[in-house]
Amino acid sequence: MEFSVTNKELEAFREAFRKERGNRAAMAAVTNAGINGAAKNQEVFRSVTHEFSLSLDPGKVTAQKQSGRCWMFAAMNVLRYHLMHSMNLDNFELSQNYTLFYDKLEKSNYFLENILETLEEPTEGRLIGWLLKSPLGDGGQWDMICSLIMKYGVVPKYVMPETAVSSMTKEMNGYLTEKLREFACRLRREFREGKPAEELRAEKKEMLKTIYRILCICLGEPPERFDFEVTGKDHVFHRECGLTPQEFYKKYIGLDLTEYVSLINAPTKDKPFHRSYTVKYLGNVREGRQVRYLNLEIEELKRVAIRQMQDGFPVWFGCDVGKCSSREDGVMDLNMYNLKDMFDTEFAMTKAERLDYGQSKMSHAMVFQGVNLDENGKPNRWRVENSWGEERGKDGFFVMSDAWFDEYMYQVVVKKCYLTEEERNEYEADPVVLEPWDPMGALA
Repeated sequence: MEFSVTNKELEAFREAFRKERGNRAAMAAVTNAGINGAAKNQEVFRSVTHEFSLSLDPGKVTAQKQSGRCWMFAAMNVLRYHLMHSMNLDNFELSQNYTLFYDKLEKSNYFLENILETLEEPTEGRLIGWLLKSPLGDGGQWDMICSLIMKYGVVPKYVMPETAVSSMTKEMNGYLTEKLREFACRLRREFREGKPAEELRAEKKEMLKTIYRILCICLGEPPERFDFEVTGKDHVFHRECGLTPQEFYKKYIGLDLTEYVSLINAPTKDKPFHRSYTVKYLGNVREGRQVRYLNLEIEELKRVAIRQMQDGFPVWFGCDVGKCSSREDGVMDLNMYNLKDMFDTEFAMTKAERLDYGQSKMSHAMVFQGVNLDENGKPNRWRVENSWGEERGKDGFFVMSDAWFDEYMYQVVVKKCYLTEEERNEYEADPVVLEPWDPMGALA
């Protein structure tokens, strides 16, 4: 029995490759233009036009730049939509730097608390390895942004604007991660040396003081109060002075975030539909709301998303944006690249298989701002507000085919009122607790 690639096999591979004329043409195209450049299917653009039977008016597209804050930008885009329409504004932007500051601070506390709770776990074990892997990355979940807003409120972007670091977070994340791993090492070492729990927690407070100092230096100090000044489309000027971020949210946005729930589509055998799920060690604000999902069939996600937009409200969602999509064109379509003809092979995994085998998971959050319904009332393409600036897609907006929705959409956030009574009860039931490394623990 042969366990290695033999010279005989290599010769057979060469002969088979050279025998097919199309292989040489494909090699010439790919080596010069790259895989996606050579395989791009121009026929896709005939069916995924930027025209929609239902389209909301969200204002100008925002830009997260070189940061992983898509979930945060998407949430701010949902919130600003309500403020813009209530205040009659052409455009308005909330500060993503403000929420970034408190997300990093809260994630640091969350991480250190997790370390204190797992002091008896072996350092070489899977759990500690998982906790140390990414203590405070940029990614997040809907319930996590809700926890931040409910605790800290929001502010206009001009009150706490972007900095060089908030727009390019890699350096800051690297130094903060190093510091948190150092803190974890110290806490675990001192625990083994017999230091009492109350002394370890006292040290944690000093550790957070260091994190806070670094965040202020990188992102600026978050405001405690500010003046809200804005001019509407009717040229009427509005001013209110001395608002706290919590007062501003309550008065000028006012969404009851407890009414919004996350629905997922994870068609794997270990996650039956119509059950709620949560994930161990996933969160940011320690006392904040639990990350929770209700797993439903994909058609149910479409139904509630359409209903919410028909009532005039955008929809936050999470997907695997890197699959079958063109960033430059702003198109997400299963036929975006003709890889079958290029490589003469099928890519045939199902959605469930991709989740089980690590080939796909939620990687990016955006906002639905419209949908095109055919003559039978069925969706065939979706209007997507991204946060990659106005240069990509059509003025920053993307278009998603309905078939792509089926395969790479994982989560939508809607108000409870769009669920059936049975679905609301299923969401509220005690959730199944998933392991930290479950694909549904992925952060956008």
